[in-house]
Amino acid sequence: MYRDRETATVTPEVARDNQQPRAEMRSEAPAETKPAVSRARSLPKIGKRLALMSAVLVALAAGGYFGANWWINGRFVISTDDAYVRAHNTTLASKISGYVASIPVNDNQRVREGEVIATIDDGDYKLAADAAREKVATEQATVDRIGRQIVAQAANVDEAKAQLQSAEAGATRTQLEFKRQQDLAAQKFASQQALEQATANRDQALAGVASAQAQVSAAVANLDVLKAQQEEAARTLDELKTAQAKAERDLSFTVIRAPVDGVFSNRAVQTGDYVQTGQRVASLVPLHDVYIEANFKETQLARLQPGQPVSISVDALPGHAIEGRVSSLSPASGAVFSLLPPDNATGNFTKIVQRLPVRIDVPSQVAAQRLLRPGMSVIVSVNTKATDAGGEAAFGSTAVAADAPVRSR
Repeated sequence: MYRDRETATVTPEVARDNQQPRAEMRSEAPAETKPAVSRARSLPKIGKRLALMSAVLVALAAGGYFGANWWINGRFVISTDDAYVRAHNTTLASKISGYVASIPVNDNQRVREGEVIATIDDGDYKLAADAAREKVATEQATVDRIGRQIVAQAANVDEAKAQLQSAEAGATRTQLEFKRQQDLAAQKFASQQALEQATANRDQALAGVASAQAQVSAAVANLDVLKAQQEEAARTLDELKTAQAKAERDLSFTVIRAPVDGVFSNRAVQTGDYVQTGQRVASLVPLHDVYIEANFKETQLARLQPGQPVSISVDALPGHAIEGRVSSLSPASGAVFSLLPPDNATGNFTKIVQRLPVRIDVPSQVAAQRLLRPGMSVIVSVNTKATDAGGEAAFGSTAVAADAPVRSR
């Protein structure tokens, strides 16, 4: 018992010696955990700084790229969204009046030049053409008949001339006989009766000559009359032939044909409708010959000239980029050609920047795809870099045609 108590008895010094390592251990443990916590807290701050620096570097790089691109190309580009696809549409109209017999084409159907678009009832026009042809044939027969009469009258003229020559020969003979009887009567070798007979024969022969001359004149006059009648009949024949041509032309107008290749659209009549002369039947849109009409501000025209490349972006075709060329510039603004042009000399005045149409040609292989339809909205960007590098723009320069294929973005 004593030994146990003695063993269990711990002096204060021993207790302090035993507690000193534990205290040291407790004091050393916090000293080791503080640097780890501070490092863990500083890692997010370093990540944020790196992300911020990366973003700044990316922004600087992007700004430098776009700035360099603008300096190299962007400052030479002139753009406008006031641009549309155009085409020289043909309005088909009736040249004659009548009932529509048939329309063999469907809406939005492609047609070729010369293809039948519509037909008009041709019954009355066939009758008119037949009547005109018959009149021409009748008048032609009249001209031929007068021609044969002229031949016969020419023969009459020759006969009258021959009779005149015979009368003149007889007059010469009677004149000689009269001279001889007169000389004999003066010498008392012939009777007075013979002289009187010779005188009568001479006068009768002279009268025969005058009659023959009158017959020649009448025959020639009749010949001239026949020739005049033939000329009149020939002129009438020409008039009838003109009437026949008009009747046949009107008959041909009963068939309305396509003047150019295009797409049949905007039908205005139906089968059985009665159309008047000049009434619109339909429209024909040549999709193979479309172009762009861009309305640039007058302040943008200083650097524009024909031949410059154009980037065309069509709203309806977002996946395609089209390369075109500036073809020509309008000689006046759209306001000048409007129905009621503005008159700035009257009333108050407010200056408004005007726009002038600029034609932009589309490559033929692009138009041949028939993806561009008149009226579509487009955005055009004209690259004037070559012009600015070479000199001032020339508004009157000759257009340069260059085709470029459609490329997908």
